[in-house]
Amino acid sequence: MYKTAMKTTQLGQTGLEITRVGFGAWAIGGGGWEFGWGPQDDEESIAAIHYALGQGVNWIDTAAAYGFGRSERIVGRALEGLVERPYVFTKASLLEGPDRKVLHSLKRDSILREAAGSIERLGVDAIDLYQIHWPIPAEDIQEGWAALAELKEQGIVRHIGVSNFDAEQLRVIGQIAPVETLQPQYSLIEREAEREILPFAEREGIGVIVYSPMGSGMLAGGMTRERIAGMAEDDWRKRDQRFTEPQLSRNLALVERLKEVADRYDTTPGAVAVAWTLLNPAVDGAIVGFRRPDQVDPILPAAGLELTDGDVAEIEGSTR
Repeated sequence: MYKTAMKTTQLGQTGLEITRVGFGAWAIGGGGWEFGWGPQDDEESIAAIHYALGQGVNWIDTAAAYGFGRSERIVGRALEGLVERPYVFTKASLLEGPDRKVLHSLKRDSILREAAGSIERLGVDAIDLYQIHWPIPAEDIQEGWAALAELKEQGIVRHIGVSNFDAEQLRVIGQIAPVETLQPQYSLIEREAEREILPFAEREGIGVIVYSPMGSGMLAGGMTRERIAGMAEDDWRKRDQRFTEPQLSRNLALVERLKEVADRYDTTPGAVAVAWTLLNPAVDGAIVGFRRPDQVDPILPAAGLELTDGDVAEIEGSTR
């Protein structure tokens, strides 16, 4: 089914051979909830998934929380009838609360219910990678991780990992069952993961897929003050510090540096930003959110783009 041979790598010790860029399904959950991205057309979302798969992408990362089931349902619809389906990764621990705000639960019974709901919405016989979305409440991470280990033993999920955990939390839950994967936020704007968590993952052989490698769209190349001002009121980014001053001016200057490098490679600032995250030896893959088919081609070259030390120095400027 895949038309293009994309660069792949092993995801930690899972045995999964993943393309270096994966389809992120946060934004296709649409608006109307605490971390929504504004209005989204479901048919356009399905078309984007099909197009990305056709270009060689072989994994999708979603979560029950994205639109509180909407993203998983859309992914499930996109998978219907495929002869060869991509790997499907999803997450648990965020529940729908009052006013469509997020509630956190790492209780065993809650996670088991969430897994059953995700399986049904996705229409799969097992989830390829099941992840704890956030280590909240911190005192329940062991109970939550034990529940994921139980699901793996039952064959309901094939591999287990976490998102947004720190190194000490990984040590704690690793005593219950091996942590196979980690999903941290990592980009030229958000570099905290470099301090401890990425080196820890590399030492421990934990697979890493990073989210928001383009800073939630800030580094894609098309972001302007006017565009931010015109964002839908239910687009969470409108209130995010990366999209407001004083960070906004600094981030737009970073995009200009990305453009300079992108022009040399005849590619896009977004592709360069993603390629930068893939340079880190701990990082196996980057999750990129596509909302429309036309957003795919400008970013996919990142999977094979090899930046030089000079490129990196130019891009980073004063971001360290």
